[in-house]
Amino acid sequence: MQADWGYVVIWEFRVQPGMEADFERAYGSEGRWAQLFRTGDGFSGTELHRDASVPGRYVTLDFWSSGEAYQRFRQQNAARYASIDAECQSLTESEAEIGSFARVGECPGR
Repeated sequence: MQADWGYVVIWEFRVQPGMEADFERAYGSEGRWAQLFRTGDGFSGTELHRDASVPGRYVTLDFWSSGEAYQRFRQQNAARYASIDAECQSLTESEAEIGSFARVGECPGR
């Protein structure tokens, strides 16, 4: 992950059984969401993580330069965002935004 981010949005997903591979393609770092986010100024990358203990549970981390950049992207791309969200809805049982977090300094060793 690049060190040039200052804001991260974290989502939790419960994936429909049997849909894991499709979900991973859509939500991974090269998936449909990341492709859309790349059109926005300030996007730094997406990470997808699978829970090691709970089957079908995932989190995404979407990295942005700032909260303002993320909010501007959401406003400018509301229709495309909603369209992809509707197309991907069948992949999940549930989704919830865990939260948005501002970076508080550098990690040791960077």
